[in-house]
Amino acid sequence: MRAEAAPWFVRGMALAAGVAVVLGLVALFASAIDVVVLLFVAVLLASALEPIVGTVRGRLPLGRGSTILLVYVAFFVSVIGLALIVVPAAIDQGEEVIAGLPAFFESAKAWAATLRPEILSSSVTAILGSLAEVVTTPGGPPDPDEVAEVGTLAAEAAITLATLLTIVFFWLVEHARWQRYLLAYVPAERRAGARDAWNEIEGRLGLWVRGQLLLMGAMGLATGVAYTLLGLPVALLLALIAALAEAIPIVGPLLGAIPAVLVAATVSPELAVLVAGVYVVLQLIEGSVLVPLVMRNTVGISPLLVLLSLLVGGAVAGILGALLAVPIAASIEIVLARFQARETPVAQDAAAIETPDEDDLDDHRRSLPDAKESAAAS
Repeated sequence: MRAEAAPWFVRGMALAAGVAVVLGLVALFASAIDVVVLLFVAVLLASALEPIVGTVRGRLPLGRGSTILLVYVAFFVSVIGLALIVVPAAIDQGEEVIAGLPAFFESAKAWAATLRPEILSSSVTAILGSLAEVVTTPGGPPDPDEVAEVGTLAAEAAITLATLLTIVFFWLVEHARWQRYLLAYVPAERRAGARDAWNEIEGRLGLWVRGQLLLMGAMGLATGVAYTLLGLPVALLLALIAALAEAIPIVGPLLGAIPAVLVAATVSPELAVLVAGVYVVLQLIEGSVLVPLVMRNTVGISPLLVLLSLLVGGAVAGILGALLAVPIAASIEIVLARFQARETPVAQDAAAIETPDEDDLDDHRRSLPDAKESAAAS
C-alpha cells in the first residue's frame, strides 16, 4: 500500500508546487505591473524603430549599435528642434488666452443677463461668476509642499523616460539573442512557427505605432490650417492639443475639440459654432477615410474587435488600458491564429450567404440557352 501511495503523494506535491509557482508569478506580475507596462511600451517603440534602423543600416556601413545610436540622435534632434519652435509659440498663445479671460467672462455675464426666464439667467450668471473666480483669481505664494511634490513628479517622469529609452536601446541591440534564448524553451518542431508569430507581432506593433503617429500628425496639421483660416486665436496651441488628444481612444476627439470651441466662444458665438462644425467635418473625414486606410494596413483587425478591445481596456485600466488595448488585441489575435485548424476550414453559415434575388435568377436562366448555342457553334 505504501508503494502504491508514493506516486500519488509525489504527484500531489508536484501539483501543489506548480500551483504555488503560478500564484507567485501572478502576485509578482501584479506587484510589478508598472514595470510590465513600461516594458510593453518600450517594445512598442522598439518595434516602430526597427524598420528605420534596418533601412539606415542597409544604406550606411555601420554596425547595429552605431546605427541605433544614430537613429536616437536624429530622433532627439528632431524632438528638440520641434520643441524649440512650437513650445515657445504655444506658451505665448496660452498667455494671450489667459489675459483675455476677464474680458470674456464679462461679455459672457452680459449675455447671460439677457436670458429668460429670470431663474435661468441668474443660474448661468452664478456659474460664470464661479468659473471666473477660479480661473482669473491670482494665487498667493506657492506652497513649499506643492513645489516639492511637483519637483518629485518631474524627477520621476525624467527617470521613467530615461529608463524607457534605455530599455528600447537594449531591446534593439539584444533582440536577436533574447529571441534565440526564449525560443530554446519551445519544442524544436514548433520553433519556426513561434519565431514567425513573434516577428509578425512585433511588425504589427511597429505598424500600429507609426499609424498612430501619422493620424496624430494629420489631425494636428488639418486643425492647425483650419483654425488659422478661420482666424481663431492661439491656433498653433489648439492644433497641438488636437494632435495629442488624437492618441486617446474614444474620448480623444471630444477632448481635442473642447478647448477650440471655448476659445472661439471668446470671440463670438458664431465662430464657436463654426469651429465645432469644422472639427466634426474633419473627424468624419478622418474616421471614414484616413483611419480605415491606416489601420487596415497596420493593425489588420476587425473594427468590432478594435471597439471591444478599447472598451475592455478602458474598463480595466482607464485611459492607459485603452491606449494599449488595440496592440494587445492584435498580438493575441496572431497567437490565436496559430492554434486554429487551418487545414480544416469551418463551413459558412447558410443563413449568412447572400442569395441572388429573383430578377438575377431569371436573367441567369435566360442566358443559359445562349450559352448552350454558343458552345454548340464552337
